[in-house]
Amino acid sequence: MKKFIIILFFVPFITNAQKLIGGKNIIKTNIFGDAISNYNITYERSLLKKMSLSVGVRYMPKMGMPQFVKDKIESTIDNKNVRISDFQMGNFAITPELRIYLSAGKMRGFYIAPYLRYASFDLQVPMTYDYIPPGSTEKASAMFAGTFTSLSGGILIGRQFQIAKKLVLDFWIIGGHYGTSNGTIVASNFNPTIDKNNPVQTKAFDDQLKDINSKEYGPFKFHGEVNSDYTKATFTSTGAWAGVRALSLSLGFRF
Repeated sequence: MKKFIIILFFVPFITNAQKLIGGKNIIKTNIFGDAISNYNITYERSLLKKMSLSVGVRYMPKMGMPQFVKDKIESTIDNKNVRISDFQMGNFAITPELRIYLSAGKMRGFYIAPYLRYASFDLQVPMTYDYIPPGSTEKASAMFAGTFTSLSGGILIGRQFQIAKKLVLDFWIIGGHYGTSNGTIVASNFNPTIDKNNPVQTKAFDDQLKDINSKEYGPFKFHGEVNSDYTKATFTSTGAWAGVRALSLSLGFRF
């Protein structure tokens, strides 16, 4: 009888502990992304013992890119008149994901996660062309700005750890996605203003557009044109899109 009373006394504490450790919801953020101003938050909800649904949102304000990113862009574009050193980019992405846990279950252990990703990239790209204005030693330039969007699908492999009563760590091991992209960037800021009656200046700008139009830049193909007054130039692009998700760590709160 005494043992039975003692067990009854501890039942509420055992139940509360299980509630603390469990929970069908997790809010988490990628700590590596936050460190480089690529802010993100993900909500994960348990559906079944070994299945969950999550939605991640990512935002990065427009800024200069790390040097290794600039080097990658420069090797892809390979055009001396595109000033990658002054390139700026921001982005927004939303990623719905279905997770299938293979071991411990209920949002713990190894998982395979098919996902979709929509991403939007806000770009600012300065470009020069082979015309030196009178009295200057610098090439004429134009500032292009616009947006590229992509839609892709992929698979992620990772492992999620329960490290405390309310804390989880989500480790992305390897993953990738593939899809399509399109975008438009526009220049209406020319330095100096293009004089449509100056055949040397207009030819130099036309030659730059033709050079870009004649090449492929990795998976991308650009088409540029300028209006008759030389007050606005537009580039459009379509192409494949690919990305990698790997070796990243998110810290989450479970409830």
